[in-house]
Amino acid sequence: MPYRPNPRRPLPIRLNAVQLTASIAVGLWLGFIAIALTCWLASRFLPSEQLAPVAQAVQRLTQPAAVVQPVPDIPPQSPLFEQYKENLRKNEQQQTLDQARTNNRNLSNPKCQFWLQQDQTAPSEKSRANVLQFCD
Repeated sequence: MPYRPNPRRPLPIRLNAVQLTASIAVGLWLGFIAIALTCWLASRFLPSEQLAPVAQAVQRLTQPAAVVQPVPDIPPQSPLFEQYKENLRKNEQQQTLDQARTNNRNLSNPKCQFWLQQDQTAPSEKSRANVLQFCD
């Protein structure tokens, strides 16, 4: 078996940034054209009954999702339900107060700063109402 050395020659690779960018742009453009052509052909040759579920799914994806509060299985006249509603109201009010405290626009509002300090020092319904009134 004859010994044949495998000479390793370096491959000259030249990177041309303009050519690389142009080829990527052409590839993206051709991909967009292919997707658009496929959608057009599908809408042209498929009956509208087959495309209705797809259209509904796309419509649901484009609409923002509504936040649904979980409703407990408690009768509306129950004291537990009243306590639940009161807790919800307090949580919403607390979130609003926290947002008022962290909002940078309220730093330049002296009335807001005064009522925020009052609410922090001696919390009351009046101070909370004034924070909600004078702060953003």
